[in-house]
Amino acid sequence: MYTIVRENALSSDDAVLFLMHLFEHVPDRLLIIWDGSPIHRGEVRELLRQGASRHIHLEALPPYAPDLNPVECAWHYLKSVELRNVCSHSMSELRIELALAIRRLRSKPWIVRSFFEEAKLVMNV
Repeated sequence: MYTIVRENALSSDDAVLFLMHLFEHVPDRLLIIWDGSPIHRGEVRELLRQGASRHIHLEALPPYAPDLNPVECAWHYLKSVELRNVCSHSMSELRIELALAIRRLRSKPWIVRSFFEEAKLVMNV
């Protein structure tokens, strides 16, 4: 489970940077399941045209389908379980708590798999 968290809204450029970051950590082909956000277009399509499609396969979720998006389950879990009683005094403190929560979630692959099951997506891992 790889993430990118920013204080401001993510852009298409951020999406490309994130994909490039994934290339550094995952040498195999990537299956990326994305919602219909505009940031997943533009520069991302250009990156794919420039040859990244040899390493990345994109699957788009239907427009506005949060019930099919395992990331929605992940955010719900993070907010209601891992960060349930967290009170931060600043954004930097909250960022640290979120990073720790994501790290804990990464160590629980059975929970991450459950997000795909909840979304009725089959994971062959």
